[in-house]
Amino acid sequence: MLKVENISKKLGNKMVLENCSLNVKDGSVVGLIGPNGAGKSTLLRCICDVYQSDSGSITFNGETIHENEYLKQNILYLSDDPYYMYNATIKEMKEFYQIFYPQFDEEVYRKYLKAFKLDENKNMNNFSKGMKRQSFILMALAISPKLLLLDESFDGLDPMMRLLFKRAINECIETKEMSIIISSHNLRELEDICDHFAILENAHIETSGDIDDTKESIHKIQVAFKEEKQRSDFEELDIMHYTQQGRIITMVIKGDIEENKKKLNDMNPLIMDILPVNLEEIFIYEMERKGVFTNE
Repeated sequence: MLKVENISKKLGNKMVLENCSLNVKDGSVVGLIGPNGAGKSTLLRCICDVYQSDSGSITFNGETIHENEYLKQNILYLSDDPYYMYNATIKEMKEFYQIFYPQFDEEVYRKYLKAFKLDENKNMNNFSKGMKRQSFILMALAISPKLLLLDESFDGLDPMMRLLFKRAINECIETKEMSIIISSHNLRELEDICDHFAILENAHIETSGDIDDTKESIHKIQVAFKEEKQRSDFEELDIMHYTQQGRIITMVIKGDIEENKKKLNDMNPLIMDILPVNLEEIFIYEMERKGVFTNE
């Protein structure tokens, strides 16, 4: 298990992370959510010890990660712009990674080299962004670390490559109990692969949790009444978001769905529909609730 406990990090005069805590269980996939500049990359770099946090602690399976070279053999950080040596081929980068990750699996490497249709002898300087991304995903899959940190790793991938990558990740989780943190501002890319989420904003992890549990506790309900209502008429409900067009009201409500439906039914609505809510909406409504989004 990864444990991030109350870490803080300043870059220059800016407090990028402040008292951030996060637990990642073995075999879990956590979506690290936040707008650009929220500190997602900084948090991942602190976890893998590229940056040393100013305070707090980070442990993996009970051991401190900082300057623990043996432990780092099972941790891989794939940045949004991965480093590769000038004029290096995929094969040369493979040999570079094999120095630091002795568990590098040649068979897995060959499998995904073929699946991604990459030529290991070609110079990576001439690759498109998507091909460079595929090349480093190939390395990550061959290394199969116990902890994989992915920073905007779906950028530059076409839909088929994204699907193949997601399937490969699921296979790694099932066979090797790999734990993964994926940072992204594209929440729809995360929803079908992550089982947990953490929202990072204003240097803090504002909220985190199990995606399925969260979806079960947050519902979008559309209702209409014979007489026009006001938001104040629904004070008994824990409303995250409220919109109204005439007599038609759409609310995003926290709490037990059956209890909320009963409260609304007691008000004799003409119609009541339960609508689906996705991870992107949960993020937006949580941020609105905390006053992060303001009109300027």
